[in-house]
Amino acid sequence: MRLGIFGGTFDPIHLAHLRCAEEVREALGLDRVLFVPAAIPPHKRGRHVAAAAHRLAMVRLAIARNPHFILSAVELDRPGRSYSVDTLRILREGMRGTRFTLLLGLDAFREIRTWKEYQTLFTLTDVAVFSRPPYPLSAARGLLPVATRRQFCYGRDRRTLVHESGHRIRFLRVTSLDISASDIRHRLRHGASIRYLVPPAVEQYLNRHRLYRRGSLQR
Repeated sequence: MRLGIFGGTFDPIHLAHLRCAEEVREALGLDRVLFVPAAIPPHKRGRHVAAAAHRLAMVRLAIARNPHFILSAVELDRPGRSYSVDTLRILREGMRGTRFTLLLGLDAFREIRTWKEYQTLFTLTDVAVFSRPPYPLSAARGLLPVATRRQFCYGRDRRTLVHESGHRIRFLRVTSLDISASDIRHRLRHGASIRYLVPPAVEQYLNRHRLYRRGSLQR
């Protein structure tokens, strides 16, 4: 089994999330992509985040029609902040024989040095870093934290880095969809349409629960 791990706040999930996951899955020949909503995102301190139950429900609705997408509540089932290294250890223990690939946007990868035990991540999983054109990926090794560069060498193509553990980092371009969760929240707060930015089932859920609207209760 080749399993992609796509974690995030998903506050809310939108079409760019889904399209990126689909393109990475197809490009790397992944059997499934596991969507993992964060319970307490460590990098979202100081900002209100919708209740985990709402975000989980919206992800479930968004991926329901794609047989290659599955949902995991692994980060909601344990206390404390949601750290990727802890999630990967749990998944590896419960799914022996599975080859994991962590899906990261380029902006998140640039900040990986701030993650808990980030150097350990490269010993646990492959990583797929996706970016939207026209960002050049010819100097992939230069995107790594300085402390880890000696642990990697280039693969045959200049967009793959091979870690000394045998795991790989691949850099992929995906379709540019200028959609963001923050923009969707802004639109909802001001009563603007979000049609065609999120799946219809997610739009219906947001309207039914009045999420992100001024004065609404989101817990």
